Amino acid sequence: MAKAFGEKLLFDDLNFMLPPNGIVGVIGPNGAGKTTLFKMIMGMESIDKGNFEVGETVKEVVQEGVQEIVDVLREFEEVNERFGDPEVLEDPDKMDALIARQAELQDKIDATDAWNLDSRLERAMDALRCPPEDQVVDTLSGGERRRVALCRLLLQQPDVLLLDEPTNHLDIDAIRQLENIILNEFKKSRSFVTITHDRAFLNRIVDTIWELDRGVVRSYPGSFEAYQRRKEEELAAEDKARADFDKVWTQEEAWIRRGIEARRTRNEGRVRRLEQMRIEREQRRDRIGKIDLNLDAGERSGKVVAELVGVSKSFGDRCLIKDLTLRVMRGDKLGLLGPNGVGKSTLIKIILGQMQPDSGTVKLGTNLQIAYFDQLRSELDPTKTLQETVSPGSDWVEVGGVRKHVIGYLGEFLFPPHRVNVKVSSLSGGERNRLLLAKLFAKPANLLVMDEPTNDLDIESIEMLEATLAEYPGTVLLVTHDRSFMDNVATLTIAPDKDGVWTSYVGGYEEWLKWRDKREKEEQKAAETAAAAEAAAQVDKSQKTRRRNAKPGLSYKENKLLQELPGQIEALENRQNELVELMQQPSYGSKAPEQIRADGDEMQKIAKELEEKYALWEELEEKQSLAN
Repeated sequence: MAKAFGEKLLFDDLNFMLPPNGIVGVIGPNGAGKTTLFKMIMGMESIDKGNFEVGETVKEVVQEGVQEIVDVLREFEEVNERFGDPEVLEDPDKMDALIARQAELQDKIDATDAWNLDSRLERAMDALRCPPEDQVVDTLSGGERRRVALCRLLLQQPDVLLLDEPTNHLDIDAIRQLENIILNEFKKSRSFVTITHDRAFLNRIVDTIWELDRGVVRSYPGSFEAYQRRKEEELAAEDKARADFDKVWTQEEAWIRRGIEARRTRNEGRVRRLEQMRIEREQRRDRIGKIDLNLDAGERSGKVVAELVGVSKSFGDRCLIKDLTLRVMRGDKLGLLGPNGVGKSTLIKIILGQMQPDSGTVKLGTNLQIAYFDQLRSELDPTKTLQETVSPGSDWVEVGGVRKHVIGYLGEFLFPPHRVNVKVSSLSGGERNRLLLAKLFAKPANLLVMDEPTNDLDIESIEMLEATLAEYPGTVLLVTHDRSFMDNVATLTIAPDKDGVWTSYVGGYEEWLKWRDKREKEEQKAAETAAAAEAAAQVDKSQKTRRRNAKPGLSYKENKLLQELPGQIEALENRQNELVELMQQPSYGSKAPEQIRADGDEMQKIAKELEEKYALWEELEEKQSLAN
């Protein structure tokens, strides 16, 4: 297949096959054509050359809406309730109509497997933490709408499911639940293809990586980590092959320029080879460039960036932060973890002094220069050009003491010269993210606030940003759903436990997860111990109650048994002593094996009887003492 937009060739001789089942992750730099590829598969984008055949099973994706099935279930329940209505019971025609409608609904339920869908709907909504089912869609946030859309797609159980950046706007817990659903639903029975920059997501779910690279799709079996190892080897081999090619090409160009010598030798084969090399070099497609990030930390801030003591913050009856004491030092890379709505943005605003706590004190450090990366990109004016956004009123920017022309500076963020005067409104999500980074990094800052900086960035750009932040001498406050990014950047994390209590941990997401799992196991063990102690206390209480309620004194039978027990115990002990003396005799070992086994069995039987009779004797004597 081939696809071009104007003079820009996106795909050339594209060949790939979608497996009948399995999980495929599609990766590649921004602008490589990942979303266009999805649209071509779905028939939403035309193909300039070639064709794409879709199997019958893919064409039979469930088309019936989930809402229609839910409505059928609700009406079925309403019909069943009406059977007790006096008007229906007294009118045979209404009763017949109701029975007929019930049969029609039952047929629909059986045909759509609606009861199973209702159960799956409840599980999926709970796993993805969707808003209440009666909430109006127009009132939902972007993250909530994404959850509802994911839930709807998963419930349709298509043979092939295509998802473009499904983890954007989801928190980490929701992503983990989505991973579980995909692994359970698609691993063996259906096909799942996703475009994503989330490396941890790729590593856990995919069994194949498709990489879009310079107009072709390359398939790599295995996890994302396996792809990285193989890709590194391929790039090294490609660089070597290109270097060898360029060396020979340079030599041949030098030879042909000597002119007279070339004509004298009349080596027409060598000339033809050079012409072919020129064609190959002209047609060679270089890899899409990487962004070049240079971050100016400006002047050093004070040693203590922010200090919170006993800080609490509530909204109505909901406590987001309770009695938090936290010190952020210069150079800390503080990651904030937790589900959406738990209070991460509120805590950042309190740390920066943009919001006052209900109680407690907040002390900001000295000489702070703050740069804020907002996931909503509110810092970008859609009516301005790229140049106006990065360097308003000037053709130059200064980064780390180096003066750069704005066209060259934007080129470091992969914006070609002819696009510096386009409007921000025309940019894609990934391009807007790169522009916001360019705007922030154009000014010195010793405190970076990064709120979901990886959304819509390709993996290479994310890795470049990771490396830049890791070497950044300033302080970073980081909120991200990208677990790998958090692990590679954060030196300290803080996460909510419950009831507004936040706890800090050394390290990133994986360290926090280990602590959380350990704490949950300890809490579970403590709960089990407490439950066992409570059960034992209840048994003890029951026994004491039974004893208190028991009739005092011994019955005639019990009294007679108490009198006989000493003699019975004495007889058993005498027999036990006889067997012991017998077994201690030197000649005992020469007895028949059957006799030795019989004596051993008798010893065990006597020991058990003695234990039972002593316990009975103690119980009867205690009962007799209570009566006195």
